[in-house]
Amino acid sequence: MKKVRITVMRITRYEDLMAEYERPMESACNMETGMTFISEDSEKPEGFCDSAWETLAPFVKELSAGGGGFYGDWMKNPHSAMLSCNDGFRPVSFLAEMIEE
Repeated sequence: MKKVRITVMRITRYEDLMAEYERPMESACNMETGMTFISEDSEKPEGFCDSAWETLAPFVKELSAGGGGFYGDWMKNPHSAMLSCNDGFRPVSFLAEMIEE
């Protein structure tokens, strides 16, 4: 199994949607741009958001197995994927990439 590096690339906040639809939350997301996590054996890295993991897990599993090439030629590096968590108010974009060792 390959290791997979997951990097927080961008955090977006939709303040207008939050104001209109969300109940105020003190700490909805503890991710920061530039944070990196390493998945070993396609397991969720310690400290990684459970909700984001639900979205990333199938891609990390495939990358861990040496796969990739998602959706044809979607990514310049076929052993990577740019993914976002499912938070509609403050989506976090992650780059998941196989680590060659």
